[in-house]
Formats: sequence, C-alpha cells, structure tokens
Amino acid sequence: MLSIFKSIPTHMDYKGQKLAEQIFQGIILVSAIGFIYGLIVEQFGWTVYIVLAGFAVSCVLTLPPWPMYRKNPLNWQPTVPETSGEPSQKPQENIKKKKHK
Repeated sequence: MLSIFKSIPTHMDYKGQKLAEQIFQGIILVSAIGFIYGLIVEQFGWTVYIVLAGFAVSCVLTLPPWPMYRKNPLNWQPTVPETSGEPSQKPQENIKKKKHK
C-alpha cells in the first residue's frame, strides 16, 4: 500500500510552476465575473457560488502535479558517494604551518 504512494510524482519544474500560476490567476479573474452577475441579479449568493466554483476548478487544475507541469525537468549535478572506510581529510591539515618569530 505504501509503495503506491511513493510512485505518485509530487514535483513540478519551474516552467510548470509558472504555467500553474498563470492558469490559477486566469481562472480566478474569469470567476470574478460572479461579482458582476451578482450585482445584476441582486443576489449575493450567486456571487459566492461562482467565485467558489472558480476556486475549486483552479485548485483541481493547478494543485496536482499534472504531466503538463513536469515537461522541463532540471538536470542536477550528480552526487558523489561517500566512502565509508576511509577517513576524510580536513582542508586545514594540508596547509603548512608558519613559524612566528
């Protein structure tokens, strides 16, 4: 059961984050039409329903890391494995000590 959760991707790349932000802002801006509609029909309830629906749609489209948000992965520098048997040298050990007069 736990392996199912580990297989789910949980990351976005930087361009994906920018795209998700633009989609979120666009949907929230369009759902702001609810204020105008609520003013015309004189029902505050419609305003709230339309804004909440826009918020819900934007959450479904932008919060999960959909594949469209993972198209440009970063190439990280490979990690160097540490050797467990050899003691590591400190950089200060290699410096020659100066004699003070």
